[in-house]
Amino acid sequence: MEQPGYNYAIVRSFVSWSILWGLVAVLVGVLISFQLVYPDLNFPPYLTYGRLRPLHTNAGIFGWAIGSFFATFLYMVQRLTRRPLWSNGLARFQLWFFNATIIAAAITLLLGFNTSKEYHELEWPVDVMVVILWVVFAINIVMTIIKRREEQMYISLWFMLASIVGVAILYLVNAAEVPVSLFKSYSAYAGTNDANVQWWYGHNAVAMVLTAPPLAVFYYFLPKSTGVPIYSHRLSIVAFWSLIFMYLWTGAHHLLWTPVPDWIQTLAMAFSVMLIAPSWGSVFNGYLSMGGQWHQMRENYLVKFLILGITFYGLQTLQGPLQAIRSFSAFIHYTDWVPGHVHMGALGWVSLVLFAAIYYLVPRIYGRELYSIPLANLHFWLVLLGQLGYSVSMWIAGVQQAGMWHSLNPDGSLAYSFMETLIELYPYWWIRAISGVIYLVGLATFIYNLFMTVRRGKPAGAIAQNA
Repeated sequence: MEQPGYNYAIVRSFVSWSILWGLVAVLVGVLISFQLVYPDLNFPPYLTYGRLRPLHTNAGIFGWAIGSFFATFLYMVQRLTRRPLWSNGLARFQLWFFNATIIAAAITLLLGFNTSKEYHELEWPVDVMVVILWVVFAINIVMTIIKRREEQMYISLWFMLASIVGVAILYLVNAAEVPVSLFKSYSAYAGTNDANVQWWYGHNAVAMVLTAPPLAVFYYFLPKSTGVPIYSHRLSIVAFWSLIFMYLWTGAHHLLWTPVPDWIQTLAMAFSVMLIAPSWGSVFNGYLSMGGQWHQMRENYLVKFLILGITFYGLQTLQGPLQAIRSFSAFIHYTDWVPGHVHMGALGWVSLVLFAAIYYLVPRIYGRELYSIPLANLHFWLVLLGQLGYSVSMWIAGVQQAGMWHSLNPDGSLAYSFMETLIELYPYWWIRAISGVIYLVGLATFIYNLFMTVRRGKPAGAIAQNA
């Protein structure tokens, strides 16, 4: 069969850069976790918790996650459409502009230029760079799909398109702002409207950046790794449309018990609970795809990453709707429970799936066998241990924190002061910091294994030809 001239060089570049930004994200994350237990590790004005925390989240979301999705999307779209990229020139521009945007974001955040909107902290000049970057990426992916040689659109392409359209709409709406200087702007919205738009953006950014793209990756790389097709393409399509429809209404569950109108809160709460069904549609599809193949959990290191990843996605999509219920939200909101929930998704679901995808890609785009499968297994157990240590310690801390905040004396006064609750959290913060170090060691193992694969891996002609 004729082999189209696929562009794997651009995939290699995005894999390398996304790993670098991922390493930065984890290093900064470990540093700020220690800053909470050792305040002397804050070095004002640039290296304080307040400036490093948005750097950590932006490096993780935009550098590691989106950088890896660029790599996997540019690989998958060529394979699934059976044609090369529409424009290699645009892809090269996208690579360098991506890095320029990440660097600009890091510098401006460290200098203290910040919109104060969580997950949308970048000031307007960097916002413009993000928009240009996304438009370039979208044109290349969409035109490649339009010019495809494969008639059927596999489910991964649907999730890719949803992510491209969704991010564009969310970012543009939430970025509406009035610049008052080169690096300062104010939101175009005011009061509760501003809060409502911000969390409509915030929660749907989770949908369009941290749910749809990893599902696209999961649906592609699970059958590639196991050698058997997914259980049901129809179920994946039903879950896709249900997920896209329901997700857009859930953002206001971040604003329960606030001045946002009650009906908006109730609507968000109801759709959040309904969202369990399409989320678990993909989870069950993944599990059922393993029918007769569960032995690969022992034999195939890629499958371990993917199945644990989709399992954490399932747990995440049970925990999230639970938190969206008013009574439970009143108990745990603003506590350490929330970062435990977020990091189960970031370190468990998203990163495990991306680790598997990169392990699958590297031997094929470099034409070399993986340097060490035992190191890949060690990497798996280290990041799993680190992630569980982080999330479980924060869940326990959150419950204890909420319990102390809500404890009342017989006269109705608070039973504990704020400082008393804070002191009780220190042991959990130590566990979190140590868990972060374990995760970092796992990440270093991953990077070393890939580096040695490129430098000393055995030539893998058959794998490369089948890439």
